[in-house]
Amino acid sequence: MNSYTKGKGTLFCTMKGYAPCHNPQEVIEQTGYEPEQDTEHPSSSVFCAHGAGFIVPWDQVPQYMHVESRMPVQATQDIDLNRIEVADRQVYDDFIEEEQIEAIFHRTFYANEKASKRPYKKQKPQPAVTYKGIPRPQSQKKYLIVDGYNMVHAWDELKELLPDHLEGARMKLMDQLCDYQALTKIELILVFDAYKVKGNLGEMFDYHNIHVVYTKEAETADAYIEKLTHKMARHEQVTVATSDGMVQLITRGQNCQILSARELKEELGRARETVRAYLT
Repeated sequence: MNSYTKGKGTLFCTMKGYAPCHNPQEVIEQTGYEPEQDTEHPSSSVFCAHGAGFIVPWDQVPQYMHVESRMPVQATQDIDLNRIEVADRQVYDDFIEEEQIEAIFHRTFYANEKASKRPYKKQKPQPAVTYKGIPRPQSQKKYLIVDGYNMVHAWDELKELLPDHLEGARMKLMDQLCDYQALTKIELILVFDAYKVKGNLGEMFDYHNIHVVYTKEAETADAYIEKLTHKMARHEQVTVATSDGMVQLITRGQNCQILSARELKEELGRARETVRAYLT
């Protein structure tokens, strides 16, 4: 939606509602639910008469109602889930066509513009809007930026060292990434959070053949990676390894490739297998 509308559109998703269970009797028997005994979520209704309220059991409600029910059908009847009437409105489970989207745009975004400035003319229809995206850089140099603590908490062999041997987990990750860099020849930057360390000015150093970064006070690894990809992605081929959904979303916006923690671990495994097969 963001790409199609060039930043003008916003997509909201809401719950469609509730529908009858296809096997209610089986579910009721399995759960042993008794609505009359449910005091927190009672099935009865409250009616008012002469300024006071009184309880009416669920199966007696139609006898006390003084207005017609707005429910379209009884609960025991089959309902077509693709067409549901709710309070005199009809909701259809259909896909909106591209022409309909275009028509909506021209009734909203361009409604107040002069006819001469509108991008759409009835006598000369414009082709559908396409998003070409930012061209990827053609540089031969490739970079891999790794969210360090995301890997530590995602890989079982590293996670089992926590919390007593955090330094050991970091060193084990660094050694594995050194082996991977030696095989792939990719420029590898490993980023660790150090934002909680008071007075920390940040640190960057080389560990064998990889670059290691500890962020400064009040700067998270997410923020550092976002800043780094913003500077590099337009000129270099950058891949970010993280399973953090927000970081993935941000770095995709910078035209970077993404590797999850699981995918990076699989990459390391394939690299080891390649070396093992070569040596044997």
